[in-house]
Amino acid sequence: MARNKPFPKKIRLGKKGKENQTVPTWVIMRTSRRFTNHPKKRRWRSTKIKP
Repeated sequence: MARNKPFPKKIRLGKKGKENQTVPTWVIMRTSRRFTNHPKKRRWRSTKIKP
């Protein structure tokens, strides 16, 4: 991807990058392993972000 990108796109990419993290361990422990996976988790190769 180009180094110079539009600011709104940069904001969206940053938001998606933060959403792509796993569920924290303390949440898994507090909910008795009810929430082990993240619904918004995304594989960078298989699922692309809409521009």
